[in-house]
Amino acid sequence: MHPEAMSWVARHAGGSTYRSVIDLGGRNVNGTTRDLFPLADYVAVDIAPGDGVDFVCDAADFVPAEPVECVVTTEMLEHAPNGREIVAAAFEMLQPGGVFIGTAAGPGRGAHSAVDGRGLREGEHYANIEPGSLATWLMDAGFVDVVIDTQPRPADIRWVAYRPD
Repeated sequence: MHPEAMSWVARHAGGSTYRSVIDLGGRNVNGTTRDLFPLADYVAVDIAPGDGVDFVCDAADFVPAEPVECVVTTEMLEHAPNGREIVAAAFEMLQPGGVFIGTAAGPGRGAHSAVDGRGLREGEHYANIEPGSLATWLMDAGFVDVVIDTQPRPADIRWVAYRPD
């Protein structure tokens, strides 16, 4: 994970007092947000086993035992062909008032592999996340107080959104 993505999550985790966090796409390929949530029961979900993964399954299919205060995802959504479904699942994972914090590759970022950040592998999905699409997914899922931010270098899209109380 690049420093700008980590900084976005840190800013919105706010010296986190969250007690429950789910990290979608949480396999530690090149960094993790786990340390930003020192008080949390932190659960990492990923489609593949690996460093830091607690549950192996598609993020859209994960159902926690209890709703959580925060769902975070970093640099994963561009690798998922079912982004809309993952955003809807994140909403369902949250307690009322819970926050969804995320980053992904936005328009202009070069394609890269979810396996190691290098070139795409044969059959691997990749699609930069468009701001309009993300806004629709978040609003359709039921999120409120949505903030979507883009930056040119690296070409990121970042967001914070809340499940209503």
